[in-house]
Parts: sequence; structure tokens; C-alpha cells
Amino acid sequence: MQRLQAFKYELNPDGAQQRLMRRYAGSCRFVYNKALALQQANHAAGEKFIGYVAMAKYLTAWRNGEETPWLKDAPVHPLQHALKDLEKAYKNFFAKRADFPRFKRKGSSDSFRYPDPKQIKLDQGNSRLFLPKLGWIRYRNSRDVLGELRNVTVSSNGGKWYISIQTQREVETVAS
Repeated sequence: MQRLQAFKYELNPDGAQQRLMRRYAGSCRFVYNKALALQQANHAAGEKFIGYVAMAKYLTAWRNGEETPWLKDAPVHPLQHALKDLEKAYKNFFAKRADFPRFKRKGSSDSFRYPDPKQIKLDQGNSRLFLPKLGWIRYRNSRDVLGELRNVTVSSNGGKWYISIQTQREVETVAS
């Protein structure tokens, strides 16, 4: 049986890495909020919901636009995942599982996700992790990560940065 499991650790970034992580979390929040505003304006005009693929084209335009050139500095996968999070929020709303999506505020649940395991390198022996555009970051290794790496979420809470590593592994089922 396949088991998905997350392992959460405290990060020990240097000052430059902290600034970059705050910037990337802000970029993801900006993309989420801009896409939500676009969806709301689209709905007010009587148009249909804009799907992820069409919204990704807007993201490309925003990254190449003159108003938001700083979006190019952030890694693209976390920005794309912010759009997927918005689409999931809308789907949960349409299925009556959640309230209408709301705009994200600075400082509350600042986070971003690297969904591609091929871009992430985990060096458990030296308690460090490689993330695109951030480089090698040390973490407080309290236990071993078991299984195959799936994705990584970087989040901030109480002025500290944390990493959540999601893995997948095969476990034996116990017959009762």
C-alpha cells in the first residue's frame, strides 16, 4: 500500500536566503491575488470561470510584463502552483466544500511549494537541502526522511522558516 507522509523541519537559512524566501512567498501571494481579482472581474462581466491552463498564459504575460519584472526573479514552479491552489479553492467552493476564495494577506501563512521532485536535492547526512534559486539550505535534522521525495513546501511561522517534505513509500498492510 502506498503511504504519503510529510516530514517537517526548521530551516536555518542565512540572511540572503531569508530575504529571497520572503520575496518568493510575496510573489506567490501577488500571483494568487492578481488571479483572484481577474477571476472576480471576469465573473462580474458575466464570463465563465478561467481554468488553470488559460491562467498560466496570464502568468507568462505578467512575468514578461513591464509592470511586474520582479516576478522573473522568483522560481516559476511555485508561481504556477499558486494558480493551482486558486483553482482548487474555486473547485471546493463550487462543490460547496468551502467558502468563496479570499485574498491572501502579507504575513499570514506565507508559504510556497516546489512541486517538482527532480529539482530538489536532499542531503540528509549533512542536514541540508537544495532548492532552485535558493541553493543549499541547512535544516534541523531531527529524524530521517523515509520514502521517495514528492514535493517540498517552505513556510514561515513566528519569524522562523520551516520546510515540509512530502514523501511516498510502500508499506506493508497488516492483516487483522
